Amino acid sequence: MSRSAHPAGPRHADVLTEGHYAAPPADLNTLDPKVWAQTVARNADGVVTVGGVDVKRLAEEYGTPAYILDETDFRARARAWRTAFGAGADVFYAGKAFLSRAVVRWLHEEGLNLDVCSGGELATALSAGMPAERIAFHGNNKSAEEIQRAIEAGVGRIVLDSFQEIVRVAHIAQSLGKRQKVQIRITVGVEAHTHEFIATAHEDQKFGIPLAGGQAAEAVRRALQLDGLQLIGIHSHIGSQIFDMSGFEVAAHRVVGLLKDIRDEHGVELPEIDLGGGLGIAYTSDDDPREPHEIAKALTEIVTRECESARLRTPRISVEPGRAIVGPTAFTLYEVGTVKPLEGLRTYVSVDGGMSDNIRTALYDAEYSVALVSRTSDAEPMLARVVGKHCESGDIVVKDAFLPADLAPGDLVAVPATGAYCRSMASNYNHVLRPPVVAVQDGEARVIVRRETEEDLLRLDVG
Repeated sequence: MSRSAHPAGPRHADVLTEGHYAAPPADLNTLDPKVWAQTVARNADGVVTVGGVDVKRLAEEYGTPAYILDETDFRARARAWRTAFGAGADVFYAGKAFLSRAVVRWLHEEGLNLDVCSGGELATALSAGMPAERIAFHGNNKSAEEIQRAIEAGVGRIVLDSFQEIVRVAHIAQSLGKRQKVQIRITVGVEAHTHEFIATAHEDQKFGIPLAGGQAAEAVRRALQLDGLQLIGIHSHIGSQIFDMSGFEVAAHRVVGLLKDIRDEHGVELPEIDLGGGLGIAYTSDDDPREPHEIAKALTEIVTRECESARLRTPRISVEPGRAIVGPTAFTLYEVGTVKPLEGLRTYVSVDGGMSDNIRTALYDAEYSVALVSRTSDAEPMLARVVGKHCESGDIVVKDAFLPADLAPGDLVAVPATGAYCRSMASNYNHVLRPPVVAVQDGEARVIVRRETEEDLLRLDVG
């Protein structure tokens, strides 16, 4: 394969002159362990491997694009969260980040619970053998059919998201002769320092019942009066991709304040509090996420302190780390198709995927890293924008990154930290087929979600 140098975009000096691009790393061949799964490394030939399997072999056997998931890393992260919180708390993996039957089995084996938010996620969980009592059912507009199926299956909790849902769940549970355990999701008016579309605790959004104006207190009154419900706690979720713990501290203070009001008005101390998830991960070397044990210690201390101040028994804590478990465990493997330099600007590198397999850059202005993984290179760095194959100018995978100036069609590049929300939010835009998810461990690779085929697309088109 010819790898002649291309007339590229700005090099190091030009980048610094522009004043808003970081300098390139000293070595483009080095993989920052902060953003890559734990078994990722380069072999003696300079080819990146994961779980002992090199990416060239993965590309040959499974094609590109493909999501490559490090099972060892996934299990280690799940175990770290479970260990950090201990037996006195519950860890609910947020299935919306990425869910498959294999993942459900791993969670079950590692002792985690599961949070689902649709009938499809519930079906996946039950089909893979997750005990129903270890499932929490979320969602702001659950259908009557979804609620009935959840109650019939015996899910451990349903998180109530509106006044209508309080009545709806109570009615369905009573008609089935059951008393369903529930939590009430409240919005606590906390400003999470994250993107507008993934901040979920301010009042002006679709989730939860506002604490302000006494609405949450009224929701509690109604839930306590209905025979079909057993109110076990309060749920709060302030957003996603959060590094600053101060938002959780304010949220805990307000949730515990509500628990105190409930005790004073009703003589009931609710036994559980769910602080949601949203803990950030490293998408680039600039991100600095906390370790699970640090988060567990901080959250436990916050809740304990607030409860002691309110003279309440400390409730059982639940958390929902989905992204923080699966996000760092996977990367997306692409083949380079074209390399298009724009003199004085940057070089556009087109890959065989794009916004259909990672919509987050277009949707949230998310930042990612990228690396040449099929070989090493001593070429100077060029400022590149990695883009997809879709007929959309916003089809950007990595906005700005440094790649070797000798990058050429046929090279393999990989974008790390794509385990969360990429396959879950994947689409068939332009009728592109969704990639497979390939799990790798101890020198073996296997498909856990197969690549879509044209037959899959046409099967739904009844013409």
